[in-house]
Amino acid sequence: EVQLVESGGGLVQAGGSLRLSCATSGFTFDSYAIGWFRQAPGKEREGVSCISPVDGATYYSDSVKGRFTISSDNAKNTVYLQMDSLKPEDTAVYYCTADLLHPSSWPALPSIIDYWGQGTQVTVSS
Repeated sequence: EVQLVESGGGLVQAGGSLRLSCATSGFTFDSYAIGWFRQAPGKEREGVSCISPVDGATYYSDSVKGRFTISSDNAKNTVYLQMDSLKPEDTAVYYCTADLLHPSSWPALPSIIDYWGQGTQVTVSS
């Protein structure tokens, strides 16, 4: 059974930092690209970052580029999203995803993503 379990969300003031973790199991970790989507109330899901564990290739949306850093620990089958200089507009539920689409082909549409985690809430206060 494929599992993607997010952790690390919470409440932080603007300008602060959070690190999200995505622990994965049930599939061959380095055969998939692991990504992060987010969805704010009333908005569509947005793919913000993705990493290929096998070659280290990454993708960042323009909205987070320079502030977020994605990394993977292949020994632990875990991906991290370090979020710095957080803004109130970063407030959303963040979802970990797994898909065969390489980061070089992102941004990805939510409809094509194979696997989703349950999500973790990130709230940035002004």
